[in-house]
Amino acid sequence: MNAESSKATAKDRHDRLLAMRAKRKLLDDDTVEAAIEDVDNSGLVPLLQDFVHLGLGRPRKLTLRALLIGFHLCTQITGGKIILERVTDILFFRLQPHMHQRLDLPDYPDHDKGFEAGYAVVRRLFHAMREAMDPSPLPANKRLTREEAQRLTAEADPELLAAREHRLALFTEFVLDASVSPLRPLMEALTDGSLALDATPVRTYARGRKTGGPELATDPDAGWYVREGDHRDPDTIPTAEAMRPADKRAKGQPPKQGRRKPSLKKKAKYLFGYDAALAVTRDARHDDVLLGDNTPNPDVLPALVLGVSLDKPGHRPAYNGLKILSRLRERGYRPGYLAGDLAYNNSDPTEWQLPVRALGYKPVYDYRVDQLGQQAGANGAIMVEGTWYCPSMPQPLIDATKDLYAERIDRETWIKRIEARKPYRLMPKEHEDAEGYQRMMCPAEAGKAQCPIKPRSLGRGIHLPLVDPEPSPVGPVKVCRQRSVTIAPTEGAKHWQALEYGDEEWRKVYFRLRNSVEGFNGFAKSPLAEAIEAAGSRRIRGIAAQTILLAFQLAHANRRKIRDWVETLALNSQPPRKRTRRRRRTEPPRRWTPTGFLAPTG
Repeated sequence: MNAESSKATAKDRHDRLLAMRAKRKLLDDDTVEAAIEDVDNSGLVPLLQDFVHLGLGRPRKLTLRALLIGFHLCTQITGGKIILERVTDILFFRLQPHMHQRLDLPDYPDHDKGFEAGYAVVRRLFHAMREAMDPSPLPANKRLTREEAQRLTAEADPELLAAREHRLALFTEFVLDASVSPLRPLMEALTDGSLALDATPVRTYARGRKTGGPELATDPDAGWYVREGDHRDPDTIPTAEAMRPADKRAKGQPPKQGRRKPSLKKKAKYLFGYDAALAVTRDARHDDVLLGDNTPNPDVLPALVLGVSLDKPGHRPAYNGLKILSRLRERGYRPGYLAGDLAYNNSDPTEWQLPVRALGYKPVYDYRVDQLGQQAGANGAIMVEGTWYCPSMPQPLIDATKDLYAERIDRETWIKRIEARKPYRLMPKEHEDAEGYQRMMCPAEAGKAQCPIKPRSLGRGIHLPLVDPEPSPVGPVKVCRQRSVTIAPTEGAKHWQALEYGDEEWRKVYFRLRNSVEGFNGFAKSPLAEAIEAAGSRRIRGIAAQTILLAFQLAHANRRKIRDWVETLALNSQPPRKRTRRRRRTEPPRRWTPTGFLAPTG
């Protein structure tokens, strides 16, 4: 083959390859206009301009507004993920010419060097934004020694870090509020303000290092997530032997001193990343049931995420949850019931339970096995599983849940005993005052029971239980002597909840809220959509970058959920555009007990 024919063959091959590399498909104007409108209405641009101060020198070739529009468009194309290379491609090479000019974007030639120049501009502005909101004193993308990390932490300005943390929280709030803004008027009219809080694990784009090793991971604020217990890495807990319950040790022997921590099985460490604390709103008054035509009820809104905060797995659940709740109140969301898992009601009352009640939320909890039965006392009244009762309530009713776990009673008996507690409950005489104090009446005073200590309560009928107070040489306790007593918010604060544990109303509210947050976690973790648990969906290290990218993913999940919900509604005699997805058959909450559901009847 001569040189000319060889050149011709190469030209034909290159022409064929150029034809395969088709001309870039430009985004339509409607899609771009929608992104511009969302960004402009979100308030994010003036927010960022307050603290993303651009350095001296040549002016930036990309504005914060244009970058945020690129983020929004990228989430629409990638199913909720933000990849800076895709953002570069969208902003500089996939917009119509008039949109390109409207956003005041620079022109780059459509080749490798032009792309790299645009990518550098996007990357620099993103990292300037990230740095202004980074609450960590530790740099990402390098393996720090533990000595270096300790030095940097000690030298950091805590006030500056706190200010950055506040900025990051504001940013996530603006992003999430923008995603639910179409439903905000309906949320205010149709929902009761109830929330579920839960921390779900998300991976980070860094390889985890040995907890006690000499170096930190390239994402130094992440940690190992463990499925069991409180999800903390057990290698960070100082002494396993000292924390072992006494009944597990050999009788008569003190804890062994100087014993090394037991090695952790590799499979116990599920992933390396963060706990993402999510606040998901759901109307606790309604079940998520379908209408007779198998379409959703338009008066029951879908569960949506309103707040997010990232931290090491198992660390500071109360701090992160309270940070979200306090900001929700400032954003105008009214409080309702609040459900959380065992990590929250196991917190110090001054860090979680009391502030939550001060914000106006009504907590609804489950309890660990060692927290069941009588939990506290005040003015002679006893708290049993979160509710104040008469001190003479029969012991079998006090120990109902304990007896169920010990298999001394069956599940049907447990439900009957929970119902039998109601006549012994202290009744409110007044609403709580501004400081949380409340006047309460004993059940005999409230007409719910009969008691010989209060003769006027006798003779009201056999339908009211007769209280059998235990004789005392010092006389009746205060709640029995007086017509009412004042209960301080600090009394029994750790375990107090707004509903009677285990009764039908508690089961409905608690499981509606808990199911909503678990359902949203699964929805946003779908590998076909946002895939928030996958490390590859957020490829920039550091807690600030991970939070920014996750906020956009969750906002996209909100929009997707709203869109799917609207598409399945039958409105004004018009059929839905999409069929309702088949849902798993679940057990009704009324058949729930702490040890499992009741066996089906018939």
